[in-house]
Amino acid sequence: MLAKALQTHRTLLLTRGYQPLTVISWKRAIRLQILDKVEVVETYDREVRSVRLVLKLPSVVRLVGALALRPKHVKFSRENVLARDRWRCQYCGDHKPTPQLTLDHVIPRSRGGPTNWQNIVTACKDCNHHKANRTPREAHMRLRKKPKQPHYLAFLAFLLTRQRSPQIWTVYCQHLRPR
Repeated sequence: MLAKALQTHRTLLLTRGYQPLTVISWKRAIRLQILDKVEVVETYDREVRSVRLVLKLPSVVRLVGALALRPKHVKFSRENVLARDRWRCQYCGDHKPTPQLTLDHVIPRSRGGPTNWQNIVTACKDCNHHKANRTPREAHMRLRKKPKQPHYLAFLAFLLTRQRSPQIWTVYCQHLRPR
């Protein structure tokens, strides 16, 4: 039971300037802590023990050294497309549970439409069936917004608000949240 409870603990990784960078597992945070790559800023009440160490689970850690930042990209996946579109059909606007949603190629694959951020949208099964192998214009359907690759920090902010992040993280993530 303890192992299952520990699986839910995640750690917010901050830059040296206390800006949110990403969310990592508590195990990775502890490895980085032992390697002196991060400093622990906030902890959970739980502890992990080894033969020689007793450490509180890190909730928020901050990088200590300089970090060569590469532009972060949001990985293209079904779950990330659904999250980008806020689990709403991009044709009718209905909010549906994940099993009732599909991914639709705006320009159908049979017409050379690629599978990428700019050509895939979330669609309910009814709208996807109605659109079939046509473009939205041919099907007399309108997209609610043009599909595009999400910006990493905006996407991170959305996920942090949706996933019921620990209360302690709010101090570090306030500037990310939409106003």
